[in-house]
Amino acid sequence: MDSVIPKLDELAGLVESARAMPMSASCVVNRADVLGLIEDLRGLLPEAMSRAQIVLADKEGVVDEGRRQAAEIVAEAREERLRMLSELEVVAEAQAAADRLLAEAQAAADAMRAEVEDYVDSKLANFEIVLTKTLAAVERGREKLSGRTELDAIGERDVEAPLPD
Repeated sequence: MDSVIPKLDELAGLVESARAMPMSASCVVNRADVLGLIEDLRGLLPEAMSRAQIVLADKEGVVDEGRRQAAEIVAEAREERLRMLSELEVVAEAQAAADRLLAEAQAAADAMRAEVEDYVDSKLANFEIVLTKTLAAVERGREKLSGRTELDAIGERDVEAPLPD
């Protein structure tokens, strides 16, 4: 996305600095420059998509790490529970402590899972916003290009028509 944004800024700057047509909202832009920038953006979008896939892959890694840690916490809690049960004089106390550890481990795993899901959701939301803005900019650029072609045709027709007496 780092390389897409500057290209979009460059395209916007090109349109913003274009010479205005008198008494019109239209402007004159260099077609080759605009088409070149659009082609550059097309080339950069696959790069942005691969970065999105990296974020998604990172999501899986974070989720897997969270699951691994949760499994370790649960395993440690179970080991602690077994150790405590082996001590006959504190069997009741050991049972309560083991149950507490298991509940804490589950709560920690749940909290970690929620945190990972929030992280992935925020990354995907940011990516969605960037893609939506990019798509909107491309659509506006195409609409402007399409509108420019229609204005050229109207202008040529008006030039060829005889002036009224």
